[in-house]
Amino acid sequence: MRFEIIHEMKGSYPITWLVEIAEVHPSGYYKWMKTKESRERKKEMDQDLMDLMLSIHLKHKEYGYPRMVVALKEEGCKVNHKKVYRLMKGMEIQPVIRKKWRYFGKKGSKVYPNLVNREFKERKENEVLVTDITYIPFQNRFYYLSVIQDLYNNEIVSWRLSDRNNMKLVLDTLEELNIKRNVHGTILHSDQGFQYTSKKYNKRLSKYGIKGSHSRKGNCLDNACIESFFSHFKTEMLYQTDCKTEEELKQAIETFIYEYNYKRFQKRLNHRAPIEYRITMAA
Repeated sequence: MRFEIIHEMKGSYPITWLVEIAEVHPSGYYKWMKTKESRERKKEMDQDLMDLMLSIHLKHKEYGYPRMVVALKEEGCKVNHKKVYRLMKGMEIQPVIRKKWRYFGKKGSKVYPNLVNREFKERKENEVLVTDITYIPFQNRFYYLSVIQDLYNNEIVSWRLSDRNNMKLVLDTLEELNIKRNVHGTILHSDQGFQYTSKKYNKRLSKYGIKGSHSRKGNCLDNACIESFFSHFKTEMLYQTDCKTEEELKQAIETFIYEYNYKRFQKRLNHRAPIEYRITMAA
């Protein structure tokens, strides 16, 4: 308690006076300070770890702590399994156990073969599109950004933002894609999230003449290009912008995607922006 008071008042009075008045030894105060700083650093590191665990859980709700440890390792974060178990318990993160549905002559979901097979480069325009959803922590809640990207030039063709991670979000993104592009015969690649294996999604792909393609289960590298975009998005926009309202957030995302498509040059595109590259190659 004395050390806390000294710490609060050190900005106004010399520490030598304060420790003398409190009748404590200076070395005791500095030792307490070192311990306090160590605890705060540990708390910050644990918070970063919990944020990463939450992002993994939102994408893979079926992961228990053993698979969470593996997922963290793939992200370059080696953590003891006991600590992961303790943090998941404290965060009340529990894996969703998949129910075994019984179907009578009908399939509950559609899983497509992996038509992309990590062959992301040397693709033609509109040949292969990739899609995914990322979460956005905002104002003590989460928003979800659904994106469709063309592997030909990494252009973001369509996107939608929602406060719910549901079928409507995915179908609205598909609807915008169909308005902007002639997608008949185009491959659309995704992970095996519940939206992308649903009957509604499958019917919509068939309606637009799109060929579905799925990553292998639990293998994020099969959709590495869209993951790379989300990484740039969060680093260059989300973590650098202080939005106060949902409208400001949506406007910031729209601005970032516009600049990504029209202004942000990429080495793979001969140092051109995606749309500039597409126009140049078509000339």
